[in-house]
Amino acid sequence: MKIQEVIKILEEWAPSAYAEEYDNVGLIVGDDQKQCAGILVTIDSLEDVVDEAITKKYNLIVSFHPIIFSGIKKLTGENYVQKTIIKAIKNDIAIYAIHTALDKHRYGVNYKISEIIGLNKTQILIPEKNTLKKLITYIPENNAEALIKKLHGVGGGKIGNYEDCSFKIDGIGTYKGNEISNPYIGKKSKKQNINEVQVNMLFPKHLQNKILETLFTYHPYEEISFEIINMENYNQDIGFGMIGFLEKPLTENDFIKKIKSKMNISFVKHSRFINKKIHKVAVLGGSGSFAIMPSIKQSADALITSDLKYHDFFKAEKKILLLDIGHYESEQYTKILIMEYLNKKIPNFGVALAETTTNPVKYK
Repeated sequence: MKIQEVIKILEEWAPSAYAEEYDNVGLIVGDDQKQCAGILVTIDSLEDVVDEAITKKYNLIVSFHPIIFSGIKKLTGENYVQKTIIKAIKNDIAIYAIHTALDKHRYGVNYKISEIIGLNKTQILIPEKNTLKKLITYIPENNAEALIKKLHGVGGGKIGNYEDCSFKIDGIGTYKGNEISNPYIGKKSKKQNINEVQVNMLFPKHLQNKILETLFTYHPYEEISFEIINMENYNQDIGFGMIGFLEKPLTENDFIKKIKSKMNISFVKHSRFINKKIHKVAVLGGSGSFAIMPSIKQSADALITSDLKYHDFFKAEKKILLLDIGHYESEQYTKILIMEYLNKKIPNFGVALAETTTNPVKYK
């Protein structure tokens, strides 16, 4: 199996099209045409992780965080980023980062946290706009069902928990081909009135090329009339964070004890107690101060996240209990999530969790 094939599997799961603009996801170092000798999964692709890959004789590192966030003008080994890249290149090791593409996945980073701490009835906390598009096309009524089936086959018409969705409107299509036309129905230079169907179908934006390729392949007309419309709808399957309910409400002290136990942590920073039981809980792995107001608006009793600054805790205003559990700690189960997915997709292949701990923060 080539590295390119592994990347395709990851892209089908968490398309890089949904990553944040500031992010640097995808293949960062390496040749995707090389045969994959094994996959090492990590939170951070540091020099020690590259050493571990060398020892294990694996040539692909799948990292949650990218080693490069911004441009590099030289490679002299003057910092940890450059040292990591140089060592990876010298040893022919590829590095792929998934980061915010997986952050936004319905069953990604925040779903895993929700699962670990026992949340039910979960939904995306901050669903994203402008991730859906709509195809409108016009086709002879006898060809409509065949085209719709093909479009469904490449991922069109999936809305939340429903698939194979579309909408059809019957009508009359009118056209007249010129002297060099080759009409599917009728004759050139003669006006035609054809019983047609208007087909409407939503699809996620990262599938646009596949949708258009399928349309052009299976639509019978020489000149295909179609429209692609950008939808402003919120996508309930893509976005940051998650919100759900504990099985039973807990006191604030018991809630903190539960989180420390489930997340395997010893320390938690938190805001002032709000003197109510915790039932509805929001989570956002990684830096999550931007989730405070959305969590309050959705009446969450608590928000679990990290990287909160001093003044962020004032934003709680006794309306919500804020828990800062640490950046690495909030994302620690992500590499398990990635490994589970890869093992499911490519069983009996060398996929291992990095044994190197990459958390730069230490506690006493």
